[in-house]
Amino acid sequence: KVHLVESGGGSVQAGGSLRLSCVASFVTANEYRMAWFRQGPQKEREGVAAIDTAGATTYADSVKGRFTISRDSHFNTLYLDMNNLKPEDTAMYYCASYAYYSWDIRRPTLNVADYAVWGQGTQVTVSS
Repeated sequence: KVHLVESGGGSVQAGGSLRLSCVASFVTANEYRMAWFRQGPQKEREGVAAIDTAGATTYADSVKGRFTISRDSHFNTLYLDMNNLKPEDTAMYYCASYAYYSWDIRRPTLNVADYAVWGQGTQVTVSS
């Protein structure tokens, strides 16, 4: 089973930057989608950015132009570069993955239900 471990969270001031990483272990499938989600205090988990093995990406409107999702060539590490951070970006950030079946539409999505494996999360706190 795929195992995901996030790192890179921390505390920064508004306008600052952070880079989150997610290392995936025991990857056996050839085609995946992977994504970053976040959950703030008393809020529902929401999709932030997603990417698949074809390189297609999608972003939440709230982070477009500020966050960039990327992966290494072997798809073992997922990154999220976060710039111009705002207090409303404060949340626990989670990495998630889903291995495509033959019948799946190959598309990165921001829906919680479209992902099967989740990491434990890394906390990001942005102060004003």
